[in-house]
This record gives sequence, structure tokens and C-alpha cells, in this order.
Amino acid sequence: MPRKPFTLAAYLALARGRDRLVVAAQTWPDRPKGPVLWLHCDTRLRLETLLTLTKRLQSQRDDFSLVLTSDAAKTEPFDLLGVAIGPPPSESASDIHRFLDHWRPDILIWAGNALRPALIFETANTGAHMLLVDAANTVWQQPSKHLLPDATAGALGLFHSIIAQDKGAADRMKRLGVAESKIEIASMLEPEIAPLTSHDGLHQEMTAALAGRPVWLAASIFAEEADAVLRAHRRAARLAHRLLLVIVPRDPDDEPRLAELCQEVGLRLARWDHGEMPDENTQVLLAGDDSELGLWYRLSPLCFLGGSLVSGSGGQSPMMAAALGSAILYGPNVGKHLDAYSRLVTAGAARIVKDMESLSAAVTQLIAPDRAASMAHAGWTVVSSGAETADLVLTQIDEWLDAIEARP
Repeated sequence: MPRKPFTLAAYLALARGRDRLVVAAQTWPDRPKGPVLWLHCDTRLRLETLLTLTKRLQSQRDDFSLVLTSDAAKTEPFDLLGVAIGPPPSESASDIHRFLDHWRPDILIWAGNALRPALIFETANTGAHMLLVDAANTVWQQPSKHLLPDATAGALGLFHSIIAQDKGAADRMKRLGVAESKIEIASMLEPEIAPLTSHDGLHQEMTAALAGRPVWLAASIFAEEADAVLRAHRRAARLAHRLLLVIVPRDPDDEPRLAELCQEVGLRLARWDHGEMPDENTQVLLAGDDSELGLWYRLSPLCFLGGSLVSGSGGQSPMMAAALGSAILYGPNVGKHLDAYSRLVTAGAARIVKDMESLSAAVTQLIAPDRAASMAHAGWTVVSSGAETADLVLTQIDEWLDAIEARP
């Protein structure tokens, strides 16, 4: 049994019996045979990241089963990417014992800075392998912290290994008394990205047809922001006469309306779904849908990500664009992916624009090959660093699963 620091012991004593059972044991399916890998995280974004990690692990081996819990589930289970997600047990001893006695997890991967000290302590008491990932340089949280002793230091000390996002996060844990030997520094975890495909022959044909023209992409744009995009392009083209804009609508049904807008703005248009190829006089290439989006990203060193100028849309993830080597422009409405955009901005891989004027100015400045290439490289660094962290986590899980399999 792990030794309890005073604050953790006080926390456990005060937490005992505070909360009711959140998910009754009879609502769970039977525990599967073999090792059980339990994943827990605080936010929905981290949950998506863990799910992409486990899909990769499942493609490599099938000798384990998954249990997923998240604070984002609160009191009700939900599905994400076809996987059932449930809330964790409360901090009361009875809830925790019911959960652990039922699932008997062999490995726990805990992601984020929201701790549940009683749950972590009792899990460590079972002998499970425990890894904390994505530890950020922010305040550690625990349920009802204002009413219970701060058990952060004791809870952190129970993990076998901890992966911190940066030196600041590592130093914060060291000051709490966590052994330096337990901490490894790696980049923030990112969802695994399977790059969009592109037909090599078509890519070569388009590269020859464009003959070195500067190209930028407006990816998955809403009809409401098309006018600003087209007028920004017309203004930018006054300084870069051979500049070509590729537009991919979010909704394929918007393609006819976008074609009309091009004519209203006075831009010469080629419509991809009509079998038209751009020539030297084409100013806009309009795709009918996103079926060739992988091709357009690869041909465009600079892209504007649609949905970001439309209030309430939440934007789209920028990581695919970064993975495919495109410098990124985006509007202010990206609340669903704010963390990802913030990381890219900090790295110098993305720039925010607010309207037609700022979009036009950004395109004019960044379409230069050296500027776009520098931003694209910065974006790739962010994406690849997240992949390296994923490799680190999967390697640790692999080692623990092998050790479990080798038990007599």
C-alpha cells in the first residue's frame, strides 16, 4: 500500500462518504477478459486525443480492452467517435471501490491537471501501472478543493511516470516534491492526424498547369464569408497579378452561389466539378466539394480556414492544414479549437485576420514563398512534436502490456 502524505490522508478522511454513487455498477457491462487499459481525462479535447492514440494502439495489438472516463461526461455517459464515455466515480470510498472492484484496471493513463486524489490513491493501491500525461504549467485542480485539504503533492507522487508539457510544468511538480526521476518533458499531446490523400498523377498535372503561379486556398468556407474572401483576393491580386485562389465550400450545395459571387466581384472563374482546368487567365478555381482537399492543401502554401469569420460556427481544426505544409490564416471565431490555434500562433505558423482588409493584407504579405515556407515549417514542428509525445505514451503502454502478459 502506498504511504499517504499527511495532506492526502486528511483529504481521504474528509472525502469519505461525501458524494453519492455517480454511475451504478449494474449499468456497466461485464469486465472483459485480459488486461484492461483505463483512460481518464478532464476535457473533451483531451478525450479526442486519447481516442486517436488508442486507435493506433489497437491497430498494433488486440490483447487489451479499454475503459474510458472523463470529467467532461459529468454525470451522464456519452459517445464520442463511436466509443462510450462515462463519468469517473466520485471521491467517496464506496463509489471508488465499486468502480475498481468491477473493472480491475491494469493500467491507468490520466491526462490533464484535474486530479481526483482519492481515486488515484485507491487505484495505486491495486498495483495498477499509472502514467500521468499532458501535465501543463497551470494550477492543479481537485474536486471541492475549497472544502478539502490540497492533496496535489500526494496524488502526483503516486504515479509511476509523468509526462510534462514543458520545463515550467516539470519545475512546478518538483516544487511540490515530485521526484525528478519520475518526470519526462515532452510536447503537448495532439490528436493523431491521418493526412488527406492526394493522387500523385493529378498533383503532377496541376503543378504543371499552374506553372509556378502563387496559390492560396480558402478551405471549407461558409457562403456567408465567401464575399469577404473573394474581395480580399481581388485586392491582393492587384499586387500579385498571377495569384490564384482555390475555394472549397463547406457545403457542396453552395457551389452555384459561390460561382455567382465570383462573377459579381469580377473574378474569372474555373469550376472544377464542371471539368474546367485553370489557365493563365483564371483567377479563382472553385471546387465543388472537399473530395480533393488533400490536393489543394499540397498545392497551396497559404490557406484561410473557413468558418472562422462566421459567428457561432466554432471554426475548424487547423492541424490538418499544418500537417500538409500550409501556412494558416483564420478569423476570430475558432472557439472549438482555440488551444490548437493558440499553439500555432505562438510557434509562428498561423495568423489571425478579422475582415476582408486584414485578410487581403495577410495574403499579400505571406504569399511570398519564403514567408509561407517559414510558417509552414513552424506548423509542421508543432504537429510532429505532438506525434513524438504520442509515440512516448504508446511505448510506455506497450511495455506495461508486455509485462502484464509475461506474468506467470
